[in-house]
Amino acid sequence: MTRAPANLLALRSLLLTHLDNAPGPDDLDPAEVGIVGDPSHRGGYHCGSDRVVPNDYSVVESPRDRAGLTLDASALDVGQFDVRSGGRSNTLPSFSVWCVAQCAANAADTRDIREIIYSPDGSTVKRWDRLGKRTSGDSSHRWHTHFSFFRDAIKAGRDQRPLFRRYLSSIGLLEDDDMTPQEHNWLATVHKNLTVLDGRNPIGQIYTRIAEGRDETGIAVTGNWNLRAMTAQLTDLQNKLNALAAKDFTDEAAIVQGVLAGLTPEEIAAAIPPTIAKQVADELARRLVA
Repeated sequence: MTRAPANLLALRSLLLTHLDNAPGPDDLDPAEVGIVGDPSHRGGYHCGSDRVVPNDYSVVESPRDRAGLTLDASALDVGQFDVRSGGRSNTLPSFSVWCVAQCAANAADTRDIREIIYSPDGSTVKRWDRLGKRTSGDSSHRWHTHFSFFRDAIKAGRDQRPLFRRYLSSIGLLEDDDMTPQEHNWLATVHKNLTVLDGRNPIGQIYTRIAEGRDETGIAVTGNWNLRAMTAQLTDLQNKLNALAAKDFTDEAAIVQGVLAGLTPEEIAAAIPPTIAKQVADELARRLVA
């Protein structure tokens, strides 16, 4: 019989840990987060190999799905919530729009997601489809959001929580201690490579002030530097750069304008890859002296 795989159960647990009993008018109830379709459900990603139908779109449209078909379901539904965190209301529509934006930008932790069926406003139903096959869904998605995962990712047991950890971090419901060892190591490397430049160029100085919790003037500000929040900021910046790179600019001036329109100096400094940070810094220093 169709079963709920361990990686989607872990994802379900993550969402409920932080959104069930969260402050606000409507937390996320366990009954609103589902993986396996009810017994009458046939076809689609909520079904395993015992329930798929002939020419099932969740199998035939991608080699990743054909190769990954098992008894495991490969979808997650998330129901309504409205929780307060970070001084704002965080709802199912805003969560869904955030996830779709990450997928559209091809963030690394979204590439196992095949589709998201959702409503940005509680009325219109939309579908983001990595394969570009469909653009909408039925009216039930006004009050729940559907995530389909490529079946080969579920079969391989890949962790599907990183994207959702980033969301929970971005709204202030997940703290640094929940970072994975890989995330800590990655961010520590970025931090080391940028702060080592301090004193020799403006980029290192700006980054160090941010890391130490000071503003651009160097005056101390309240609060500790949040490693997970910085991870989310860097990833968001990378997504912006990916989206910008996909545009068809005709000249260098247009590229510069596009970058300046969407990025702050702090974001640019934080996003420079460690392998080229020193070369960029040296060139900037040379130009400033000239």
